[in-house]
Amino acid sequence: MTRVLAGPYCTQILGDLGAEIIKIEHPIRGDDTRAWGPPYAKHVKGENMEGPGESAYFLSVNRNKKSLGLSFAHPSGVEILHRLVKDCDVLVENYLPGALKKYGMDFEAVSKINPALVYASITGYGQTGPYSNRAGYDVMVEAEMGLMHITGTRDGPPVKVGVAVTDLTTGLYTSNSIMAALLGRSKTGKGQQIDVALSDCQVATLANIASSALISGKKDSGRWGTAHPSIVPYKAFKTADGDILLGGGNDRLYGVLCNRIGKPEWVKDERFVTNVVRVKNRDVLENLIETETMKKSTQEWLEILDGCGMPYAAISDIQRTLNHEHVLARDMVKEVDHPTCGPMKLVNTPVKYSVSKPGIRTPPPTLGQHTDEVLKDMLGMSEDDIASLRGEGVVA
Repeated sequence: MTRVLAGPYCTQILGDLGAEIIKIEHPIRGDDTRAWGPPYAKHVKGENMEGPGESAYFLSVNRNKKSLGLSFAHPSGVEILHRLVKDCDVLVENYLPGALKKYGMDFEAVSKINPALVYASITGYGQTGPYSNRAGYDVMVEAEMGLMHITGTRDGPPVKVGVAVTDLTTGLYTSNSIMAALLGRSKTGKGQQIDVALSDCQVATLANIASSALISGKKDSGRWGTAHPSIVPYKAFKTADGDILLGGGNDRLYGVLCNRIGKPEWVKDERFVTNVVRVKNRDVLENLIETETMKKSTQEWLEILDGCGMPYAAISDIQRTLNHEHVLARDMVKEVDHPTCGPMKLVNTPVKYSVSKPGIRTPPPTLGQHTDEVLKDMLGMSEDDIASLRGEGVVA
């Protein structure tokens, strides 16, 4: 019972790992992201060829799921949900705290139907606290919980991260927490509610930046662009035709960098001999390095640095990333056959196992694609029952 990104990303991870996911969608609109485009994958087959197609946003986080178009504003819809709850292991929802109570779908109500149910609630600000009733999209939480303040160029304004990273980390935390709760249930036989807030997950992922502020008791050092507040050299440097990231993360790696760019004398220069003094002389060293990197193309530097042991990278756009030889060698792009859009490429699940084979079993569903299947096979409803519900607008 989730929409947009954090919840669907969480359940997609569980689906990739083999869970049977039933996605409850509004029978007319479906998930909000079905309308978030362009781009859209065009319909090329099937009965419904109208409309713009399936949105790329929706397609990104809804594979390995069955879509049940259902209105729980109708008592018959709530009854269907209660019947599903009885047999399901996990319920994931992302409604405002208390919003599902009037439908009898809050944790207190459904845990009486199925005491073993793991009930994960994803919200902007959690089930408690002064902001608990505020809606929270990713960018608002990025702004309020510190991430935008530390993101952007040194002298530029705060900016959001290029993807909704707070939603994604919340989805990751939630999927992990669900699996922990299932392990706990195997010992106790009881389920529990998991309260996951974007705001909490964002504060947690401030990581070393938050730790620096807590330990020092001082104001943070602001935005650093591609650079690092505590390591030099560690940033993107201009080349003759682009940029390259160089990471001299310790004294040995700094020496590797100096030798590869043809400046071995910098290794023993007292201004740069340790990271402590390199940080103090950041501007001088970074300018010296960039003077050298601008003399060659990015590709030339990639060839010079090949095999050196120091971290380095070109900066790739998205198409170059998705066609990168390493990305393809790691099987990170897969082609699937969508029921109405035909063949399409999707990003694959990232973790490789020595025995298990998680992956894309089914493409993202069309709205209500599995309504009849779920109602017949899981709940034992007849075709006449389903037709009656469809006529009342309860299902689609």
